[in-house]
Amino acid sequence: MISMTDSIMHCCKKLLSVLLRGVMLLAWLFAATAHAEGISVNKAEIRLGEDGYHLSATYDINLNFALQQALSRGVPLYFVGEFSLTRSRWYWLDEEVYKGEQTVKFSYNVLTRQYRISRGALYQNFDSFEDALNILARQNSPVIPTELIKKDGNFIAELMKKDGSYIAAVRLRLDIAQLPRLLQVNALTSKDWDLNSDWYRWVIRPAEIPMRSENKAE
Repeated sequence: MISMTDSIMHCCKKLLSVLLRGVMLLAWLFAATAHAEGISVNKAEIRLGEDGYHLSATYDINLNFALQQALSRGVPLYFVGEFSLTRSRWYWLDEEVYKGEQTVKFSYNVLTRQYRISRGALYQNFDSFEDALNILARQNSPVIPTELIKKDGNFIAELMKKDGSYIAAVRLRLDIAQLPRLLQVNALTSKDWDLNSDWYRWVIRPAEIPMRSENKAE
């Protein structure tokens, strides 16, 4: 015969099990949401061409509701892709070999219902939000200045010594300084506008970077 105490204990265990599952589900949903919204690096690499080195990165970008709503109302979003190359020195501070950035404007035209990605005077229109976002996700550094390149049989980048190792870094962030004034105030106090991939760094060795050249038909 089951006593009253045993029955109560059984009910408490069941209730505790349900509560624990609920807490675990909420924690998983919170983590999934936090991971889904924001910017993260999917792939980053450095390439060597006849005109110099190029840093490139592909990002996973997920805009939250506040940003998508602002965009749909015609508020342009400016993203800054940042790139750097640093040489480590055990005897002194690290040497910054190269630093560059590129600003990309992501906008929506309410009248034509088209999205636009602009880089300086160049722009491209898209019918869907996803297509525009895919282009925004691909960031390439400006070409390293040609004066840093010397010709010695083949083009060799002079700014990096072939026998050393360097730290390459990339980052993509939303530039709230280019938002309309009223939104800037809101952006400073709300996490919804804090969109930043943080710096992604990796070690590169120039001697191991293959040179890529375009084959031209004769």
